[in-house]
Amino acid sequence: MKTRTKIPIVAALLALVAVGCQGPQTTPPAVVARDHTISVEELARQLGLRLDDRDDTFVVLRDAANTVLIFTHSDGRFFVNGKPIGSVGTVRRASGTVYVSESLVAQIKSHLGTAVAPARPLPRPARGVVVIDPGHGGRDPGAIAVTGIHEKIVNYDVAQKVAAILRRRGIEVVLTRQGDVFIELEARAEIANRRNADLFVSLHADSAPSPSAQGFTVYVAEGASADSQRAARNIARAMATTGLENRGVRPASYRVLVLNRRPAVLVEMGYLSNRQEALRLQDSAFQDRLAAAIATGILDYLQ
Repeated sequence: MKTRTKIPIVAALLALVAVGCQGPQTTPPAVVARDHTISVEELARQLGLRLDDRDDTFVVLRDAANTVLIFTHSDGRFFVNGKPIGSVGTVRRASGTVYVSESLVAQIKSHLGTAVAPARPLPRPARGVVVIDPGHGGRDPGAIAVTGIHEKIVNYDVAQKVAAILRRRGIEVVLTRQGDVFIELEARAEIANRRNADLFVSLHADSAPSPSAQGFTVYVAEGASADSQRAARNIARAMATTGLENRGVRPASYRVLVLNRRPAVLVEMGYLSNRQEALRLQDSAFQDRLAAAIATGILDYLQ
């Protein structure tokens, strides 16, 4: 009896000693990964740029020497002074604030121009009446895409988006047509002449016999004014950030240009005869991107 009693007692003592050697048993704290994102406002501050414009799909950062365009969606890219740099990466939204990867600070900074001016408030444009002309309409469908969509629909959708961006910036915008209606070419040009517009921008989508033709083109009239030429260059430079091929600024005898006594350009936004571009041009997210670029070019011209 005595021997059997001692065995459990010894076992218990050994167990207590083992616990004492190990010390208190605690669960190690979980390792929480740091969220390596910063707000777009903080990104602008660290780069010494101002937050110049923003929408649900993009932000624009600027100073006197630089323009940074960042598309804030899952497959977004970012551009510095019209040059595509890379993917934006992580994007998240919280309480109305957009957050991006803090690695963008170094990536963008290495591509900024050297003459970086201190951030300053954006001056209001000295001029500000813009006529946006959605090409075709009503009984005139324009080109018909390989996907079946009519050019007049693409033109009007993008025109509305461009107009919305410009109006948020305090620009007075006049659309040559409201909805799917037919307007004579002479009447479109006369709207700009009568309103003494600072710029007339006609929006179209191109078509060609070859399905491989692609890219955007900005047209001015033969012998166009210096202002028309400058507006065309600004719009083409901004549109190059969309990833579309840049076919340049070209002269043409389009009636809306020839009959216009105001600075005027006509933009062919891409080829509906090219399946890939047709799909992009009818995609709402890409239309947002395209409209943002066109509006940026217009605003650059108006400054």
